[in-house]
Amino acid sequence: MAKNVLILSSSPRRGGNSDTLCDEFMRGAAEAGNKTEKVFLRDKKIGYCTGCSTCSLRRKPCPQEDDAAGIFAKMLAADVIVLGTPVYFYAMSAQLKTFLDRCCGPYAEMSGKEFYFIASAAEGDDGRENLMRVFDNLMGFVDCLENPVVKGRILATGVWHPGEIQGNPAMAEAYEMGKRI
Repeated sequence: MAKNVLILSSSPRRGGNSDTLCDEFMRGAAEAGNKTEKVFLRDKKIGYCTGCSTCSLRRKPCPQEDDAAGIFAKMLAADVIVLGTPVYFYAMSAQLKTFLDRCCGPYAEMSGKEFYFIASAAEGDDGRENLMRVFDNLMGFVDCLENPVVKGRILATGVWHPGEIQGNPAMAEAYEMGKRI
């Protein structure tokens, strides 16, 4: 059965290494017959959470007039959510963290979603243990949801500058993981 796949790419560079991995995942998922959509967070206006409690205490939509609400709706409609990020100082990008912080209201409605994590890092495999912290960061969000299932994780190491992901084994891994949804 075809699934609705939403990919949140948080690279600050269009065509950056993590963004390219997201594209490969999407290509595999689409070839397998799934409906796919990628949201490039850099292109969206997403403000920081102000802690106003409108969403959490009053159960009303966030009063900020930006692109976050539209992305929340896509997340709620998705069966599969892919969180793609470059690794900065062993953590997710600011673009992804800013967006996830805005999920205070709608996170309680995100039940039974499948998740995949995609990350790329400049550091090589010798720092892999430290780089794995990025997945702990992402799990901080997913662990707050009801019945999430993390189906896969990809970490490409030794890729910093645009295009360095080409030829990296993570490219094939992303494509194949997308095909297996």
